Amino acid sequence: MAINIAIDGPSGAGKSTMARAAAKALGYVYVDTGALYRSVGVHVLRQGLDTANAADVVRALATAQVSLRYAGGEQKVFLGSEDVSEAIRRPEASMAASNVSAVPEVRAFLFDLQKDLARENDCVMDGRDIGTVVLPEADVKIFLTASAEERARRRFEELTEKGNEVDYETILAEIRQRDYNDSNRAIAPLKPAEDSVRVDTTGLSLEEATGLILDVILSKLTNGE
Repeated sequence: MAINIAIDGPSGAGKSTMARAAAKALGYVYVDTGALYRSVGVHVLRQGLDTANAADVVRALATAQVSLRYAGGEQKVFLGSEDVSEAIRRPEASMAASNVSAVPEVRAFLFDLQKDLARENDCVMDGRDIGTVVLPEADVKIFLTASAEERARRRFEELTEKGNEVDYETILAEIRQRDYNDSNRAIAPLKPAEDSVRVDTTGLSLEEATGLILDVILSKLTNGE
């Protein structure tokens, strides 16, 4: 039976980076579910439709072809035949993902894909409702977080290093808005699973945070603690 690790948490907490590093260290497949929602959001935007309008989002789903592929241990996200792994990291994709994730039809559209990946692979899966909705029976559940200011700083540095012109205060405002949206949506709101381990990475380096996560995972798998 496949071993599943669920890592949830708010936008910008470093889930993708740290979950990817943990999966590599464990030899597991990494599944970034946020990338799936971002790709749906990007698809809706490219159709010239409103990601905050449920009817528009459902209409766009009819032509959405979302898939994950793995090359050299790295996850790539595709819309049809196009690799959108970079496009989905733009700020507008983040808010679009928050909007479309509140639409029940989108969650149903992606649910089976996520379950199949977990059933077939030892994996580390990150998102916002993995431990509560997608994989409630996961072997290990972690709720990863950091202060809004810390998350905004990390996102600002990440985008700046890629040559994007961004404003820190704008990113901070977007993160706070997304926190509110994700925590207050009617469908699968962002919240820790009751049996999750909370890990706050504020002030920690990537190496320190990843090491802390691996310690939690190995302790749980080894001792059930």
